[in-house]
Amino acid sequence: MLKIKELCKTFSPGTVNEVRALRGVTLEIQEGSFTAVIGTNGSGKSTLLNAVAGSFEADSGSMELFGRIITNWPEHKRALLIGRVFQNPFAGTAAGMTIAENIGMAMRRGQRWSLRTAITKRVREEISDKVKTLKMGLEDRLDNPIGTLSGGQRQALTLLMATWLKPQLLLLDEHTAALDPKTAAKVAELTREIITREKLTAMMVTHSMQQAVDLPDRIIMMHKGNIVEDYKDEMKARARVSDLIKAFERVQKLDLFDSSVAELLEQQYV
Repeated sequence: MLKIKELCKTFSPGTVNEVRALRGVTLEIQEGSFTAVIGTNGSGKSTLLNAVAGSFEADSGSMELFGRIITNWPEHKRALLIGRVFQNPFAGTAAGMTIAENIGMAMRRGQRWSLRTAITKRVREEISDKVKTLKMGLEDRLDNPIGTLSGGQRQALTLLMATWLKPQLLLLDEHTAALDPKTAAKVAELTREIITREKLTAMMVTHSMQQAVDLPDRIIMMHKGNIVEDYKDEMKARARVSDLIKAFERVQKLDLFDSSVAELLEQQYV
């Protein structure tokens, strides 16, 4: 379980560039659940994901992951418990190393090892069996440098690597956004299969309303650093893309209303 309580983060405080990215976010994600986080640009969704990953230190608030207070943990320590797949298909892998070598590193995350001893015959067979589940024919190309693969193939392997040791939490940072529609659909389906099969707890930031409806069992909508909608249980089961679009429109109308009121008040007191 992930527990986030009153999490705040402001970038460039006290300057003209000040951005209040998280404004006291409180959220609990249950073990084995798959949560999508959506929102417009600047809503705070990616900031929330990065805060959980430890990419920066929050200004205030707390984070607890399966009973461990991780609020002040550095990113490399959290990485022992958290798997992550980035938007860029070429992030998170070593392009010049082979498929087998990259996966070998993922298998021994947090341990001391060398390439010479890591890729034994038994390990290679294990790698081949798991890579075969991707249904991309990559089990026959284990000695190919991973940098020679397509973006979709590389992203599928990155997903496999991030989940190899069954992390306590899987973070998906718009992991299909850089792919063409057909490949994105394939990686999305692989995502669903792996999370379901391994019974993982996952949190996904996405701009795709269709993915938000189809893949997870919960949808969080953020706006200006706050959670403004929470679709779960029956509400999530009934949710359609049109419902999410209407929710976005409601938020935008409130913004326009708030701006108009602020402008009127300002005019009154000038």
